[in-house]
Amino acid sequence: MSILLSHPTGNTFSRAAAEALHAHAMLREFHTCVAVGDGCSNPVASKLFRQRYCPIPNYLIHTHPVRELLRLLTQKRGILNSLRTHETGALSVDKVYHSLDRKVANALLKAETPPSAIYAYEDGASLSFSAAKERNITCIYDLPIGYWRAARRIQSEEAELLPEWAATMPALTDSAPKLERKDDELRLADSIIVASQFTANTLKETPFNLPEPIIIPYGSPLPQATVTPESDSSAPLKVLYVGGLTQRKGIAYLLEAVEQLGSSVELTIIGKRVADCKPLDAALQKYNWIDSLPHSGILDAMRRHDVFVFPSLFEGFGLVLTEALSQGLPIIATDHTCAPDIIEDGKEGFIIPIRDADAIAAALTSLQQDRPRLQAMKTHALKRAGEMGWQVYKDQLVKAVGHIIS
Repeated sequence: MSILLSHPTGNTFSRAAAEALHAHAMLREFHTCVAVGDGCSNPVASKLFRQRYCPIPNYLIHTHPVRELLRLLTQKRGILNSLRTHETGALSVDKVYHSLDRKVANALLKAETPPSAIYAYEDGASLSFSAAKERNITCIYDLPIGYWRAARRIQSEEAELLPEWAATMPALTDSAPKLERKDDELRLADSIIVASQFTANTLKETPFNLPEPIIIPYGSPLPQATVTPESDSSAPLKVLYVGGLTQRKGIAYLLEAVEQLGSSVELTIIGKRVADCKPLDAALQKYNWIDSLPHSGILDAMRRHDVFVFPSLFEGFGLVLTEALSQGLPIIATDHTCAPDIIEDGKEGFIIPIRDADAIAAALTSLQQDRPRLQAMKTHALKRAGEMGWQVYKDQLVKAVGHIIS
C-alpha cells in the first residue's frame, strides 16, 4: 500500500496527513511547492522553510518551489501585483495549484511502479486524477471547503443583501473553466473526504452522483495548561475575530451586533483586507484592527480575550475555532462551520444561524452579564480541545484511507 500525497502549500492538515501516512508506512511521496523534512542537508532551506516543516524524512518530500516562492516574495514586497491577479496572473494561487497538478500528473504517468493511490485536494487534482485513471490508481479527494455551487448560491444571495460588501467575496468571479475543473475532480474521485458535516451537506447540490463523503474533523493544537482568570464583570467583554476580512466570513453581522452592544463590548479584529469596502473601512477605523500576526501572536491574543466570534456564511471547517478552544476561549460560530461537529451549544460556546446579528448580540450579552458562566465555558473549551488533538485526526484518516484502498 503506497500513497502519493499532493498539496501545493503544504498547510497544517496536509502535513498532518503526510505524517500520519508515513507513520503507518503508507506514504510513498509528498509533493508540494515548499517544505522541509527530517534530515534535510540544506541549511538554507531548513531556515527559510521552517514554517512549512513536515516531520517526515526529507527524501519523501518532492518540492516544486519556483512559482510559489516568487508569489510569496512579490506578495511580501507588495510588488508586481498584476502577476498575482486572480486566476490569470502567472504567480496567482490558481497558477501555483495548476503547476503542481501538472507535475504530479507527469510523475504518475512516468512512474515505473505506480502508487496504490493518490490523495489530492480541491483545485489541484484534475490533471493528477486523469493521469491516475490511466494507470488504474485509486483517487482520494479531500475537499477542505464546501461545494462551489453552494458557495456561489450563498454568496450571490449575500451580494444582493449587502451590495457594498460584494467586492469582498472574490469567489463570485471564479471563471467557468475553474468551476468545471472542480466538478471534474469530483467526478474522477473514487472517495471523498471532508472535515465537517456542513461540507458534506453542500455536496448534495452536485448535479451528478458521488460516493458518500467521509467526515474526518481536523485536529486541535495542544491546549494550554490552565484557564485564564475570570474577567472583571464591570469591564467590557473582550471580543475577538480572526480571519479574512470578507463577507464570506459574515463579518458584517459581527459588526452590526457589536454596534448594538456599544460600550459593553470591546472588539479586536485580526485579518487582512481583500478588497475595498466602505463599511468595512469605517469599522476598521473604529475598532482595534491588526492586519496580521504570527501564529504565536494570534494564540497570545486569544488568551487575552473573553470570547471568539466566527459568523462565517460558508466554511469547510475553520481551524481558527479549534485554536481558540485550545487557548480556553469559548466560541460563537454559525452552523455553516465545523462548530456543530466539535462543540455542544451552550457548553463550549454557542452555535448560531448565519446572517443573524441579533443572535450574536444575544450570545455576547449573556456572557457579558454572566462571567461565572463565561469562566465555566473556558474550562469546557480547554477540555474539548484536549479531546480532539491532531492524533485523533491522524488515526481516523489512516483508518479511512486503509479501508478505501483495501
